[in-house]
Amino acid sequence: MAPGVSNEKKREDEQSSRENSIHLCNPHLEKMKEDILYHFALGTGTHDFPALFGDVKFVCVGGSPSRMKAFIAYIAEELGLGSSGGDYPNICAGTDRYAMYKVGPVLSVSHGMGIPSISIMLHELIKLLYHAKCSNITIIRIGTSGGIGLEPGSVVITRQSVDATFKPQFEQVVLGKTIIRSTNLDEELAKELLQCSKEINQFNTVIGNTMCTLDFYEGQGRLDGAICLYNEEEKLQYLKEAYDSGVRNIEMESSVFAAMCNLSGVRAAVVCVTLLNRLEGDQISSSHDILVEYQQRPQKLVGYFIKKSLGKV
Repeated sequence: MAPGVSNEKKREDEQSSRENSIHLCNPHLEKMKEDILYHFALGTGTHDFPALFGDVKFVCVGGSPSRMKAFIAYIAEELGLGSSGGDYPNICAGTDRYAMYKVGPVLSVSHGMGIPSISIMLHELIKLLYHAKCSNITIIRIGTSGGIGLEPGSVVITRQSVDATFKPQFEQVVLGKTIIRSTNLDEELAKELLQCSKEINQFNTVIGNTMCTLDFYEGQGRLDGAICLYNEEEKLQYLKEAYDSGVRNIEMESSVFAAMCNLSGVRAAVVCVTLLNRLEGDQISSSHDILVEYQQRPQKLVGYFIKKSLGKV
């Protein structure tokens, strides 16, 4: 190949890489000599981020540290990068806030419960990926949820995250002013994941809206919390209105997850299994073994997606 053509292709490749790299909406970071990711116990002055994380292409996040450790063990075996029962050290062992595990191009991170907890984690995760010079990243939240009008064990791939009034938005107060951010998720990625589920053909999977609430009890219309000032008829009317608006499940992290990934230019998806049908009750009554099997469904789907993306299916 002629030198001119080679140089031109190199410039195109570099441009493509920049277009698919992490975008930070914070000009102040460029002025900092060191960036300390306090809740990860990592920092640019103490760790070589490109060496540690530069090859990451897939990031999976979920609430529980033990679940994310189980996921990294699962994906390591699926990709042929580890053996059954292998040990995977917690990269964030210097803190008890979050847990992080890595194998090959896959990073697995816990985010705790609720919008505040996942928001803190995402700020530091996005900066980590930026400092590591990662590109073409896909971030997927895997978790559990309450279903609406679905059989327990169904998996929901989120089209939009909506708030408790069914609007596709995340509302945050910044410097005393209310900021509204979009919560749409990558449509093509959702379709790819749905196709993967059809190929697996092991459990029911749908694409639908996910309602993200600020708490587990009153915010989700439950009747079994310590405080409840509405009746069952009002609760069912609200959940049916949610269903009619396209909502198929309820959880507590998807809105800020979608908003922050959108702002950072990251392809993202939310994949949650439903543990119960909220139109039929509020308490999770399935046996431990059934719940364990349900919780494995999102990781099976995402694991298959990663394998397929890497040409290993």
